[in-house]
Amino acid sequence: MPTSAVTDASFQSDVLESDKPVLVDFWADWCGPCKMIGPALEEISDELGERVTIAKMDIMENPDTPGKLGVQGIPYLALYKNGEIVADMRGAAPKSQLKGWLEQQL
Repeated sequence: MPTSAVTDASFQSDVLESDKPVLVDFWADWCGPCKMIGPALEEISDELGERVTIAKMDIMENPDTPGKLGVQGIPYLALYKNGEIVADMRGAAPKSQLKGWLEQQL
C-alpha cells in the first residue's frame, strides 16, 4: 500500500478516527533527512500495510496540526492508536531500525 497524504482538513478523519494504527510522517520538501526516509517508509507501508496506515503530512502546506502538536523538528514520526499518540520518533533512521521500532509498537 502506498503512503497517503494527510492534510490539516483530513487529519481528524484519516488519523484520529482511523480503525487501525496510523504512523504520521511530518516532513517538508526542503528537509534532506525527510527525503532519505521517504523510500523506506514506502517499503514499510507495502510490507506492513495490513497492520498500519502510513501517512505523510507536509508541514509547510499544513502548519496547523504540527503547530498544535508542538512539532519542533522533522522528520518527526508519530504513531496513533485510537486517536492518541502511543509512540514517536525524531530524526531519520535506516529502514531496518524504522521497521523494527514500528513493529514493536503494533
